[in-house]
Amino acid sequence: MKTVTLDAIDRKILTELQADGRATNVELSARVHLSAPQCFRRVRALEDSGVIRGYRAEVLPEALGLGVMAFVSLNIDGGQFGRVRQIEAEIRAFAQVLECHTVSGDNDYLLKVVARDLKSFSQFLTDRLTQVVGVDNVRSMICLEEVKPPSALPVE
Repeated sequence: MKTVTLDAIDRKILTELQADGRATNVELSARVHLSAPQCFRRVRALEDSGVIRGYRAEVLPEALGLGVMAFVSLNIDGGQFGRVRQIEAEIRAFAQVLECHTVSGDNDYLLKVVARDLKSFSQFLTDRLTQVVGVDNVRSMICLEEVKPPSALPVE
């Protein structure tokens, strides 16, 4: 993403859209005190620049039968660093992996993973994730309770 300078109105738009991504342009323009055409132009510019990455519904995992959430840390085998982008592509392809981040510290990656139950989570780790050539030292932490669900980014 190229460097984008956000002014106060852009920040208001982002705050409003994070709170209600389904707001119409007319509703949004009223909330941020802009004309509808000006608001539309700004939203389109935020989308085109990549500041707004997309819109989607937040679905309760349990409603889809996904009762287990876990964080999985892993390393890349030292001899496989030449394949790191291919390994990342394979990890991205797993529907169970909601997020994947490179991290500092003792591990190379931290993944957020969902599964129906502990058995299916175990099967995912054993039959899929650890079978990716180059994945090494997989450790998991099962989430017991979500204390704070995903939320809007602070717009200051």
